[in-house]
Amino acid sequence: MTVAMPDTLDIRVPDLGDYAKVPVIEIAVAPGQPIAKDQTLLVVESDKATLDIPSPAEGHLIEMLVGLGDTVSAGTLVARLAVAAPRAAEAPAPASPPQKPSADADCDVLVIGGGPGGYSAAFRAADLGQRVILVERDATLGGVCLNVGCIPSKALLHVAAVTEEAVRLAAHGIHFGAPTVDLDKLRTFKTGTVRRLTDGLTQMARQRKVEVVRGSARFTGPHAVSVALHDGGTRDLTFAGAIVAAGSSPVALPMLPDDPRVVNSTGALELPVVPRRLLVIGGGIIGLEMATVYSALGARVDVVERLPNLLEGVDRDLVAVWTKRNAHRFDRICTGAEVTAADATPDGIAVRLAGEAAAQTYDLVLQAAGRSPNGATLGLDAAGVALDGGFVPVDAQMRTNVPHILAIGDCVGQPMLAHKAVHQGHVAAEAAAGHKAGFDAAVIPSVAYTDPEIAWVGLTETAAKAAGRSVEVARFPWAASGRAIANGADYGLTKLLFDGKTKRIVGGAIVGPSAGDMIGEVALAIEMGADATDIGRTIHPHPTLGETIGLAAEAGLGLCTDLPPVVRR
Repeated sequence: MTVAMPDTLDIRVPDLGDYAKVPVIEIAVAPGQPIAKDQTLLVVESDKATLDIPSPAEGHLIEMLVGLGDTVSAGTLVARLAVAAPRAAEAPAPASPPQKPSADADCDVLVIGGGPGGYSAAFRAADLGQRVILVERDATLGGVCLNVGCIPSKALLHVAAVTEEAVRLAAHGIHFGAPTVDLDKLRTFKTGTVRRLTDGLTQMARQRKVEVVRGSARFTGPHAVSVALHDGGTRDLTFAGAIVAAGSSPVALPMLPDDPRVVNSTGALELPVVPRRLLVIGGGIIGLEMATVYSALGARVDVVERLPNLLEGVDRDLVAVWTKRNAHRFDRICTGAEVTAADATPDGIAVRLAGEAAAQTYDLVLQAAGRSPNGATLGLDAAGVALDGGFVPVDAQMRTNVPHILAIGDCVGQPMLAHKAVHQGHVAAEAAAGHKAGFDAAVIPSVAYTDPEIAWVGLTETAAKAAGRSVEVARFPWAASGRAIANGADYGLTKLLFDGKTKRIVGGAIVGPSAGDMIGEVALAIEMGADATDIGRTIHPHPTLGETIGLAAEAGLGLCTDLPPVVRR
């Protein structure tokens, strides 16, 4: 057998139109790295646009011949690639081709899971002319997010925010009576919010001629599933392609008793009672959002977090603002702590922490210690699809190792966020229909819808320091914002991070009211490769909280007239 030897391929800058000597603003690969065809090697920038320089072939990078800040023109030699030559002798026998669906398959695209990612994939596929069947295990579309997650929690958080804002207005001379809570009406408001959206999804599925099958699907082959129907019996379905959008489930902690006073996020959103004392196990987004709701309704709250900090992925300066504003909610916040035992008693759930002799008794315990992917529940091995730690590995087109089976959302990896799943669903539907599509988001924003909100995207200051990456940090304190002062939000903060070399924005974070509504501008700036001048010179409306993004950029440039003058040495 003859061994293939690599050939060397010189890679040059393609035609740049009217531009020459444009600077290199990003090097995307390193020598020795395997390179895919069309993979971006470097990025250059004219005064009007950025341009990716892709690899024309697959291989391994031998050397990069330009660096950051160098200028290039059409024809400039920028890299050398080792490309494997065709084999001259015998090749291994091809693998057996996968089983093909019959011409009368039940659908072109089968989508498993009707959450934000799943219904978005199904609707996009239908819009592209595909015959679509959507399998959903629950009675309504929308998945965890719409039915027992994002939407009902935001409905309750809205109520909590209004309730507490009414109390704060007393400092400005506006007094309301003490609130009374009618749990039945509050549940009705939450349920009505959810029903309005789920009914809308059902109508849109009907309009697109997407067939919805209620039940739980398991693969029985590379082009077939068996569905245990919601109302009994089974139904076998065949498909040309499939999109797995099975989502995730709350992690169940083994030391907690099986008791109705121990709930996960789904149970907490049902508002079974307003407890006198609530224990939240998990100091992440879900736990702190529910702590906000129950605190506003009158509960005293303790939080236990195994990691050293609350909201571990967020910079400490923002969490410090949040912690100060929320001190009134909590009797205890225990970080770096673990629950070792919990027992159901007539008086409540008695919980013991590591290193503490005495147990604390709670009327309600919320376990919010994370979520695990549902991919392992689908029998994917019967279709030949590989799993990795419970997640389904996919490529940029969201394809699994079985190319006609794609996967999206929580079951393909972190972050487990609905807006990520939606975008991946669109990509998967387009790829399944034969379109050239890929998931290439530079960043994915995150939001804790607490009071105040914390939103962040891209690189954090903490991560930059840990990686030894040079960044320039620009801060704008809301104590200098007229709108924030008028709104009683002068405690807030907007922070932007710029790369120390390229000066492009690489991250940002906001703490304060409506932070989640504003973080999209920072995400767009990162995607567009903006620098501080681009952001600071963009005219933001005044007076708004959103203008703090532009003011933070101006502060980074040293020309913000809303802050004290920069001391120049």
